[in-house]
Formats: sequence, structure tokens, C-alpha cells
Amino acid sequence: METQTAKLLDGKALAAKIHQELTSEISQLQPKIGRPPGLAVLMVGDNPASAAYVRNKEKACAKVGIASFNRHFPEETTQAELETVIQELNQDERVDGILVQLPLPKHLDSVALLHQIIPEKDADGLHPVNLGKLVRGETGLRSCTPAGVMCLLDEYSIPVAGKKAVVVGRSILVGKPLALMLLEANATVTIAHSRTKDLKAITKEADILIAAVGRPQLINAEMVNRGAVVVDVGINRVTDANGKSRLVGDVDFHSTQGVASYITPVPGGVGPMTVAMLLQNTVSSYSGTVNREQ
Repeated sequence: METQTAKLLDGKALAAKIHQELTSEISQLQPKIGRPPGLAVLMVGDNPASAAYVRNKEKACAKVGIASFNRHFPEETTQAELETVIQELNQDERVDGILVQLPLPKHLDSVALLHQIIPEKDADGLHPVNLGKLVRGETGLRSCTPAGVMCLLDEYSIPVAGKKAVVVGRSILVGKPLALMLLEANATVTIAHSRTKDLKAITKEADILIAAVGRPQLINAEMVNRGAVVVDVGINRVTDANGKSRLVGDVDFHSTQGVASYITPVPGGVGPMTVAMLLQNTVSSYSGTVNREQ
């Protein structure tokens, strides 16, 4: 049997295209609204990975013309202090999107903070109101990573309707909303997770296989149906015998590349799409202010 090499689903290239579209949209809307769109990212403590993510978001905002209202708080900041800041940002007419950078220090309740953000400014698309709209198939801000996955599938004209989709992972951040989005696109969806028996038997049936569990290289070539589309949402830092660290996904890319028809790289696949969808949500909230003012 001849070996194939999967085509790459290039999230970096698509994110750059979306950035260009958003830049154009903002330049058209700004004269009507009289200000640029605004995004506020709240970060608590000094987690180096979080700091890097926040810097990436700031750079992406600057690139498309979104004003950043980022706030960095010391580790010992209280729940009440953060809730007050969120309420102020809810009232701030310059701010269209608010998100709390996770993870937070252990003494803080991230869910309670998320509930403080008004649904119209929920840039992460994780507020119960927005998740409820997703369940009902209504218009609302969508969770960024799953929306980015759907955008990638659409960009590469990968048919979803009628296909068997398997999502490995059931988090509220990715697994559950992504399963709902695939269902909305008329896929037949199975959700697998840590308690699933015989995971391989389930993943082998997938036309579209999405790994979102945070376990390095959990999915290998033997678990993938020949010709399947494989989307790797995982970002895991692993250290080799020489002490060098690198990023890998939840999929063993090199072995799976010979079986799949399409595959996302890590990094450069889903990660850039998550940030692009965050900007998209912010601009959607911003353009909504035009509609409210007219």
C-alpha cells in the first residue's frame, strides 16, 4: 500500500487572513463608532506561560487595530477586588471584550469571575448565557478554540455534514462546545474521555478526529482511520533526555501524518486560530454597538 502524507491544516496562515479581514472591518466601523474596539485581559500572578499568551494577544490586538485595556494583578489579589474591576469594565464603553487569563491562583474562583462578565462582553464565549445560546443554536459569542477548529474545517472545504466526528475530551473549554458545534453542522458526534473503554475502537471509526485532552501524543497512527481528518487541540510541553523542552500535541504527528488525509501541526494549527477567534468575538461585540446605537 502506498504511503500518503496528510495535508496540513495551517492555522497560522488562516489566522493571518482573518487578521486582515478584521483590520478592514475595523477601519470601516471606526468612523461610525468614533473609537477603536477594546479588549481587556485580566491576568493575576506571574505564570510565565500566561504572560506569554497575554503578550501574544496584545500583539495580535495591535496588529488589527484593537485597543488593549489589559490589567496585571499581584498573586494575592482578592476575589472581591477582581469582581469590582470586572464590573467597572462592564460599564466602560471603550471595552467590547473582557477575559480572565487562566489558570488563576488557587484562592480565586474562576467560574464566579466569569459569571461577573456581561454576556455581550464575554470575549472567551464561555459565559453560561453564550453556552446556552450554542446549545439552542442561537446567535451568540462562541467559545474561541472550538470556533477556531470549525473555521479551519470550513476554510479547507472539509465536509462535516453526515460525517462521524469523534471528540476526545469533554472540557467546557473545548470538548463540550466543539461537540455541539459539530452537531450543529450535522455531524454524528461521539464524545470520548478518560473513562472511555477501548478508545482505539471509537477513534478508528472517526471521519473527523479531534484530540483535546492535554495528554502528550495520546493518539497514534493505529488509532486513526485511514483518510481521516485529524485536529490536534493539545499543547503540551515535554522535556527530552538532554533537558531540552518542546511543544507537542495530543497526537503523535509523525506516525499519524502517514494515515490521515489532513492534520493540524502543533504549534501552528489550532493555537493561532484561538487568538483569531478572540479578536473576532471582540469585533462582533464592537459591531453590535453600531446596531444598538442606530
